[in-house]
Amino acid sequence: MPVTLIPPAPSAEAAAHFARRLALETDCADVHQAMQEAAPGFVLLDVRGPGAFARGHVPGALSLPHRDITAARMAAWPEDTLFVVYCAGPHCNGADRAALALARLGRPVKLMLGGVTGWLDEGFALSAG
Repeated sequence: MPVTLIPPAPSAEAAAHFARRLALETDCADVHQAMQEAAPGFVLLDVRGPGAFARGHVPGALSLPHRDITAARMAAWPEDTLFVVYCAGPHCNGADRAALALARLGRPVKLMLGGVTGWLDEGFALSAG
């Protein structure tokens, strides 16, 4: 009964909602697949601290802690570069902080749902160092 207690949203409203989510978020499987390409179409940022990055990160990710995201630092990439950010996992808001900082700088950004926890749950390996 709890599932049907509140009626579902009209289809157009649901479509807008889920399209919005997909514009802001991606998942580990899609990132993994894209990272197999020579040009994945985005820069993957691990926004945890350097120690966590060194212990294990998504292969191909760059380390850029969320607190270090500044206009000066981001000037290294063209304005239209898409960034995908991740942190430790659902229990961490570092990726949200990074995404907010990038968005405030006018940079395109998506959050990788699940972070490192989701990556490992999918059975994907981490790189160390």
